[in-house]
Amino acid sequence: MARRRRGRGSNIQQPQGPQSQRRGPGRALREPAAFAKSTGCETEIPHEKLTIAQAQRGTPANRPVRVYADGIFDLFHSGHARALMQAKNLFPNTHLIVGVCSDELTHQFKGYTVMTEDERYDALRHCRYIDEVVRDAPWTLTTEFLKKHKIDFVAHDDIPYTSAGSDDVYKHIKEAGMFVATQRTEGISTSDLITRIVRDYDIYVRRNLQRGYTAQELNVGFIKEKKYRLQNQVDKMKETVRTVEEKSKHFVYRMEEKSQDLITKWEEKSREFIGNFLELFGPDGAWHAIQERSGRMLQALSPYSSPRGSPSTSPTRHPHSPDLSPTSASPSNASLPPPTPPRTRRKGKRKSTSTYSRHGQGAHLC
Repeated sequence: MARRRRGRGSNIQQPQGPQSQRRGPGRALREPAAFAKSTGCETEIPHEKLTIAQAQRGTPANRPVRVYADGIFDLFHSGHARALMQAKNLFPNTHLIVGVCSDELTHQFKGYTVMTEDERYDALRHCRYIDEVVRDAPWTLTTEFLKKHKIDFVAHDDIPYTSAGSDDVYKHIKEAGMFVATQRTEGISTSDLITRIVRDYDIYVRRNLQRGYTAQELNVGFIKEKKYRLQNQVDKMKETVRTVEEKSKHFVYRMEEKSQDLITKWEEKSREFIGNFLELFGPDGAWHAIQERSGRMLQALSPYSSPRGSPSTSPTRHPHSPDLSPTSASPSNASLPPPTPPRTRRKGKRKSTSTYSRHGQGAHLC
């Protein structure tokens, strides 16, 4: 039979039927649970022995069902809280009493604890499912203890708990029909938490040194202290380098984004500029249309402003027009410039012509 430690957690099991809907009167959640009196439960209501079937039906109506759960509850965690939640929801009207063993009993039968008994008592008082906390609870439950606190049932996981020379410390409770089983939580326990701390011992020592704890408080020697502090400095340098690298990568990435945006904008502006230029100065552009219109307007306003020697731009005149005869020039034409004199021919050509004429005449005469 495997040995299990007391007070470990349990899996969440949602209560079924009326026990999840009916609840007895309880304390306000803003107040912690009360400590049990040393004299036990003092009430005038007669305490009759109940069976599990009777308790599940909600009887008796004049008092709650008193359920007891015990354990060490060192480093109180969610597994403990879930086990207590199951114990609280066993019956429609449950008064949950939790017994916490003292440091002396725990160190004797179990081992050294991380939290002191007072710290464990106070942790249990602030659990919402607990109505009453018993300090210095016994390791093995006796008949006198059960009668003193008027306990109806004892809640714990069903795995036999080997301790104090017994194969199962809850054997006599089971035989009396007062035992109610809860389910354990896998993956979370006080031993698991301590194992994590021991496994990463160096990390937690360095962490506490950084937070101001002294080497003496951490029970660390001089050489190890210097080693841990040096490692902390190296880690800081690595973190600084990593931060600079991340910032550099971020800066380069931003610059790439900005350069890409600038290139994209430049391309868009370039295409826009080229399009506007072609639209204005192209063969079908507005500039040519403006030039053509302005030329037509100038031609309409001053039709004779073109040079007279250019046949392409000079206006055509009829040969019999009176404006072309020099004799018919009106006085208003006196201000016009004199006509261009005819070109003088070269002497060589003239000589050849006259010589030809002479020869022609001589031939004629002959």
